[in-house]
Amino acid sequence: MLLRANSELNEKDTNLLAVTEGTEVESGVPQGMLLSKLVELTLSGDEPAAQAQVRQDLCDQHSPAGLVDAAAVIGNFQRMFRIADGTGIPLDRPVSVVSAKLRNEIGINKFESADRTPKVGALLAGLGTNCVHLSSNASQKAVRV
Repeated sequence: MLLRANSELNEKDTNLLAVTEGTEVESGVPQGMLLSKLVELTLSGDEPAAQAQVRQDLCDQHSPAGLVDAAAVIGNFQRMFRIADGTGIPLDRPVSVVSAKLRNEIGINKFESADRTPKVGALLAGLGTNCVHLSSNASQKAVRV
């Protein structure tokens, strides 16, 4: 949801299918394919030589700090997922309602862990597609989430 909101606030086209489709889809994010490859190779633990090459490519095309940031994001998502899954914490109701359409559009509901997320009815899912107001420098901007 934050990637979609950030993209809209900055008037950038971002293909959120890249979240679930990985390197099969161009995201529109700078170095997006490299980032997707880094995620896939890091999480699979396979192909150490390919992992090293992607890390080097990301350093060369972005920066060493960009590689560190990407690795931190991968680690943080893994940590959050493992804690939530291990303790049985489902997606909370307000986030479930607001994100229902997006989760369906990009295929997140196909993941096994989605079975533990409370189902949202059609009426509530429709409410979730309404505008959410975010504050930005004292001005209000409406963003579809």
